Amino acid sequence: MSIWKRKPLALLLDEASDTEKGLKKTLTASGLTALGVGAIIGAGLFSITGMAAATNAGPAITISFIVAAIGCVFAGLCYAEFSSMIPVAGSAYTYSFATMGEFVAWIIGWDLVLEYAVGAATVSISWSRYLGKFLGGYGIHIDDAFMLSPFEGGIINVPAVLIVMVMSLVLIRGTKESAFVNGIIVMLKVTVVLVFIALGWQYIRPENYTPYIPVNKGEFGEFGFSGIIRAAAIVFFAYIGFDAVSTAAQEAKNPKRDMPIGILLSLGICTVLYILFAHVMTGVVNYTAFAGADGIAPVAIAIDNMGVADASGMITPAYPWLNKAIILAILGGYASVILVMLMGQSRVFFSMSKDGLMPKVFSEVHPKFRTPAKNNLLFMLIVSLFAAFVPARVVGEMTSIGTLFAFILVCLGVLVMRKKMPEAPRAFRTPLVPLVPILGIMVCLFMMVFLPLDTWIRLIVWMMIGFDLYLFYGMKNSMLNKGTFDNNSYKVVSLSGIGMVVILIIVAIIHHADTTIDDSFLYYFSLIFSAVHALIYLMSYKKN
Repeated sequence: MSIWKRKPLALLLDEASDTEKGLKKTLTASGLTALGVGAIIGAGLFSITGMAAATNAGPAITISFIVAAIGCVFAGLCYAEFSSMIPVAGSAYTYSFATMGEFVAWIIGWDLVLEYAVGAATVSISWSRYLGKFLGGYGIHIDDAFMLSPFEGGIINVPAVLIVMVMSLVLIRGTKESAFVNGIIVMLKVTVVLVFIALGWQYIRPENYTPYIPVNKGEFGEFGFSGIIRAAAIVFFAYIGFDAVSTAAQEAKNPKRDMPIGILLSLGICTVLYILFAHVMTGVVNYTAFAGADGIAPVAIAIDNMGVADASGMITPAYPWLNKAIILAILGGYASVILVMLMGQSRVFFSMSKDGLMPKVFSEVHPKFRTPAKNNLLFMLIVSLFAAFVPARVVGEMTSIGTLFAFILVCLGVLVMRKKMPEAPRAFRTPLVPLVPILGIMVCLFMMVFLPLDTWIRLIVWMMIGFDLYLFYGMKNSMLNKGTFDNNSYKVVSLSGIGMVVILIIVAIIHHADTTIDDSFLYYFSLIFSAVHALIYLMSYKKN
């Protein structure tokens, strides 16, 4: 048996429910566009935009959104071909398993777990800051010690932990968000953006745009051109969700025509709204105001500055009641986003467990609630720890790099499929192959390169942990391969692990060479982690 063995399409169909087999083709181009707009406009815009402006791009954050959108276009077209080939609802994990084999599916699945988990943590941290702002409007103040991580001067972020626990318990109990409820949430999010732009426009102060592109401070990624691209990689988080359009390919009436229209038009609309949003945000208040812990809640800072200054320079908000209403709407929308991210993560983990690649306990269904309760409990703990003790910048950047990496693999997958499965039926074909997938890989990799090196270190460590699990558990319990692999399969995984060790050492050394950063713990941890894993992978290679 081989790690490149693909999961038969017939088997996927058998595992699917009758509902999934018989999805009705009801979506038009306008329906797909509406779906895309609702999925794209989410937590990312209301959370990390301020921090990216304050520390990386300044008012030029608007350019960063354009760069990120370009990467999304290429990746979205590749996602559309994936989803149109596999007539079963599912994620990139399912697509890759059916087209590129088990090992690639594991890599994508493990990366998606990271994306969803740290994404939920990022949103919960932002939710915590908005809650603090909302309660502060009523004279209720929570000590920063219980709203910040230890790395930000606090002890533990209690509200962030509580919202993760509540949403996890809701998932365990079982929930079905109806189209009506989803529609209300989408309307809330879009309304918040439109109201913010409309009200804030009249309070823009032109002096806040000077300089539009702040001069680089001498450090890579801190303003200037490098800062704009790094900010693009960071705010990429704001575009997560556009792939929901591609996964609806099987429900489109005319996917060949409607899919590209839905993807490109929804991305275009959201990019325009994002640019206007960022323009207003950095216009009503100087971008430096978004530095610090409150930067994770930029809308709250901006709307506090939508008003006329008195003789002393103090600004009285023009619409205090509306400000509170906007924040309340964001809190409600955030709760839904956290729920969806936790649900997405649990579904990927559930699928990996059913395939034998993770312990069976994570695909066990609760006898009463009919949900993967143990799965949800595990990630309630993991995401809560991230939310409680990790700074918002770190989890936000990890979400973005995990997403960018997944998009690169999807673009690469289209190239592989065109060569290995050229005759497979496709309701939608990515145009200009191999140009579009290659451009998608290049743009996403370009943005990844501009992310801080410590974020790369964390991604590599996460992927190496995944290699460990696959090598010592997944390969032995694989349902598709019956736990039996040829020696070459073990050698490929071992050599891949050795390659990751080399990359980790190089990145750690380069990062440590920057004398302006005290990374002693991360540096020595990386070296020790690399040394241990080099021995593990070498022994595995020699054994097989």
